[in-house]
Amino acid sequence: MDDRASRPTERPSAPPSLPPRLRKFIGTCLILILVIVWSLGAMALAQGRVTTLPGFWQFIAYVVLGIGWVVPAALLIRWMQKGDRKPETL
Repeated sequence: MDDRASRPTERPSAPPSLPPRLRKFIGTCLILILVIVWSLGAMALAQGRVTTLPGFWQFIAYVVLGIGWVVPAALLIRWMQKGDRKPETL
């Protein structure tokens, strides 16, 4: 009889995840880079192309340029916290 049929199937081991401390350091560096690059890009766009738009579109552009960095930063923060969540005590 084939011995492999009676053994439970073994899954390949998942690659080890980054330690939380290293993940948070990398995430912090990436957020700093994101904020610097986003602010310089937003400033360049705001001084160049946005000033030629009508008032309503300028408002929309400034809102997007002002708070658009929040979505990528939130994704980075979620990645930084991955695996750190402790079970709820209540």
